[in-house]
Amino acid sequence: MIQLTLYTTSGCHLCEALEAWLGRLANEELRLARVEVAEDEALVAAYGTRLPVLADAAGCELDGGHEPERLAAWLADRDWLDAAAWREITQPPDGGGERRRGAVMRQGRRYLGG
Repeated sequence: MIQLTLYTTSGCHLCEALEAWLGRLANEELRLARVEVAEDEALVAAYGTRLPVLADAAGCELDGGHEPERLAAWLADRDWLDAAAWREITQPPDGGGERRRGAVMRQGRRYLGG
């Protein structure tokens, strides 16, 4: 089981994005301890402008983990990346299925109209 700490604050949409990406890209079950930084002045000073910050059990931190490329690289460095999920997100379909005219794939989602 992967054990991580997420330094966060209430209503942080970037933190929510990071959690969603983590759920999609981690190759095994994970336990995420959320630390509310707003309740502690020392944490606000350390993390207030860097949120979200993800830390592994060894204390190695990742800033900007809401960006899938950064999170994928950080997970891969620890052998925690689901490589098949990452390929599915980053590579276009192989053409086996019907493709809509004018559709563009970005971060695993199809957007119509280019």
